[in-house]
Amino acid sequence: MTAVSEFPARSPQRLQVSFEFSPPKTEAAERTLWETVTRLTPLRPAFFSVTYGAGGSTRQRTHETVARLKSETGIDAAAHLTCVAATRGEIDDVARAYWDAGIRHIVALRGDPPTGMGTKYSPHAGGYENAAALVKGLKKIGDFQISVAGYPEKHPDSQSVEADLDNLKRKVDAGADRCITQFFFDADDFLRFRDHAAQRGIKVPIVPGVMPVSNFQGITRMAALCGSKVPAWLAEMFQGLEEDIETRRMIAATVAGDLCRRLRNEGVEQFHFYTLNRADLTFAICHLLGVRPHEQTHDAR
Repeated sequence: MTAVSEFPARSPQRLQVSFEFSPPKTEAAERTLWETVTRLTPLRPAFFSVTYGAGGSTRQRTHETVARLKSETGIDAAAHLTCVAATRGEIDDVARAYWDAGIRHIVALRGDPPTGMGTKYSPHAGGYENAAALVKGLKKIGDFQISVAGYPEKHPDSQSVEADLDNLKRKVDAGADRCITQFFFDADDFLRFRDHAAQRGIKVPIVPGVMPVSNFQGITRMAALCGSKVPAWLAEMFQGLEEDIETRRMIAATVAGDLCRRLRNEGVEQFHFYTLNRADLTFAICHLLGVRPHEQTHDAR
């Protein structure tokens, strides 16, 4: 692993970070989320994003969380929106409600099938058939800033890498402003994806999605469903640490920090962190990157 001292000495003002949360399901989870928000808000991220449950199952909680984030932190808040289990009219109504609430940033996704990740996807009758169509529809409703997903190792449903890039190009041509990638662990996979996207004429920022690994078994299951590979060297690092939480966290921060260092050396200046509603690892990695708390912050409690 690369030592912390080898992080490039660059101005942190050039570096942008953003953080993803999930809407809480219980009172305890809500307390944890807002403790996390309170810890991360002083880092002044470019935006927070809030996920959208399968089949729109968290629609109301997503809306409430996004609205509260924006009003209480002053940070731009982005709502995830999918094509799943809703007609175009129903999705348009959700988008208009966000616009009326002052939310101007949408993460537009096809979404996972209501039957769960790994099962066959079919468009909803009368709904948007894919993310490109959703982006186009959102742009008709309002001048949203729109982020879309990208897959350094190919979406599991895509027939080929080329077809996957073609799909990303359609989303960008429909009006997407940035691509946020699925999590990955090999920097070369991201860099290859970024280069291929540029060759296809995709000119929006390609932002790496970073997932700090604190629960190796959990990330292995998730990776198998979303098409991300788990390198053998990563499995070896976590071997024998099932009951050692603190060591797992230290290794997780080191691995993610090393990945970010490599990407920064390749000119990456934006990072999106999948926080899993926990602050500690994300805060530590941002600190390593030189992203430090600002003195003047909003209170997110």
